[in-house]
Amino acid sequence: MITSLSIKNYALIEKLSIDFSKGFSIITGETGAGKSIILGALGLVLGKRADLTSLKNKEEKCVIEAQFEISKYGLKDFFEANDLDYEDETIIRREILPSGKSRAFINDSPVNLQELQDLSLFLIDIHSQQQTQELSDENVQFKIIDAIAGNFDSIYSYQKLLKTYKSDKSKLNGLLKKQSDSGKEQEYNTFLLNELIAAKLKSGEQEELESDFEKLNNVEIIKESIDKSLVIANEEQFGVFHNLNEIKTSLQKITAFSPEYQSLFERITSLAIEFDDVSAELQNASEKLLNDPEKLELTNQKLQLVYNLQKKHQVNSVDELIQIQSDLENAVIELGNIEEEITVLAKAIAEKTIELDKFSAAIHQNRSNGIPVLSNKLISILETLGMPNVRFKIELLPSENYFQNGKDELQFLFSANKGTDFGLLKKVASGGEMSRIMLAVKAILAQYSKLPTLIFDEIDTGVSGEIAIRMGEIMKEMSTKMQIFAITHLPQIAAKGDSHFKVFKSTIDDHTQSELKLLTREERLLEIAQMLSGSNISDAALNHAKQLLN
Repeated sequence: MITSLSIKNYALIEKLSIDFSKGFSIITGETGAGKSIILGALGLVLGKRADLTSLKNKEEKCVIEAQFEISKYGLKDFFEANDLDYEDETIIRREILPSGKSRAFINDSPVNLQELQDLSLFLIDIHSQQQTQELSDENVQFKIIDAIAGNFDSIYSYQKLLKTYKSDKSKLNGLLKKQSDSGKEQEYNTFLLNELIAAKLKSGEQEELESDFEKLNNVEIIKESIDKSLVIANEEQFGVFHNLNEIKTSLQKITAFSPEYQSLFERITSLAIEFDDVSAELQNASEKLLNDPEKLELTNQKLQLVYNLQKKHQVNSVDELIQIQSDLENAVIELGNIEEEITVLAKAIAEKTIELDKFSAAIHQNRSNGIPVLSNKLISILETLGMPNVRFKIELLPSENYFQNGKDELQFLFSANKGTDFGLLKKVASGGEMSRIMLAVKAILAQYSKLPTLIFDEIDTGVSGEIAIRMGEIMKEMSTKMQIFAITHLPQIAAKGDSHFKVFKSTIDDHTQSELKLLTREERLLEIAQMLSGSNISDAALNHAKQLLN
């Protein structure tokens, strides 16, 4: 429960510090006095977003701090999971700097807004007039039924499974689309791949083929040239080899006369040796040369195949064709694996469908058991709130669809009077009836919730007199199990509180500010009398106020 609230430099509040107690607390004040400001400040502590308009003095930071007693609410696991220091008396602080930046702390440990919002779910439920209208929303109605049915653990498990189920379904649909779109592409890729495989390409092959082709295609010219060269080299009297030997013999005779001649002799000797090697290689090349039309044709065919493939794939080398072949192999394998992936995913989806159906059936059964309990409790409370003929018709409609909370659709129908047909809440319930139904719902949920604090913001809209007294009694009864706050304009409800706070405006140095104070018994009597008769308090109003308080 919240034990204290401190506000500094927020909206019309310059500085405020107030302590709260357990039980039933009342907050009253004239319209515009600042009740919504108090709720706004509390909202910031609970993780709502802030901006510079929240600052009263734009040159100073705004600080809002709330203290909660949480020892009885089993929150140690939450603090441990979020790596926060646990304290029975936990302090949440929110700061808004003049720069517009916002900071949040739990027991002096910095936290982000999401962590603050997650913790707030275990601390306070602020019921606004907007929430009364949300009672017509199917999701809200399901939450009410599921609270009584004890479905939250089952729904949590169902939602985790549903998330993976939807993910698998999305993947499967993507694979099926890819399989459908790639049918023709797969066929064409397979054709291209087989064409490249049949070519049996090797790195460096093109250069070798082109060289072989030139040799085979010009074998006669080559042989004629080589043979002529051999004749010139080896002719007995005038051949190159004979002449080199003659030069070599002549130079050998003068080598002793000068190192220069010795060097020339050695160079001629080397030249003769080299020429002898060249001549031998020419002889070998000549002997290897054969006129082979069949080999020429095969070489030409392979070259033309390489050229055609290069043209088709718009590349200039065999290595690039080999890379394309590798890419096509991977693409064909990948598309081939799609069928296997589809089979695996389809099996997983089928298994998850069975599990989802089991969860849905259990959730449905729990709801079916809980609906009569809810209906009877609502009727019992509403009969005391001036609705003696109220009836509810709550029907679960099984569906084949998987929703976020099961497979049920819901019809939550209502009739306030005898002889009238059932209708949807938002169409047939008046504002006052909606307020009473919402109070009844909150009273019932309080029996199933461990929530420490509940704040009602003008839940008494559209009611008065004896009905207001009974609403106050219900909230008073709820306060035996949890801390209850009621922001109200009705004296009948205000008189039921254990403590009474008043929000009012004051003017200091031409500056208006909102303040909150705990009323003494005498101040409370005057406040309730004023709520009864206005600013001119009559004796009758004072006597009536005393009766309400007693």
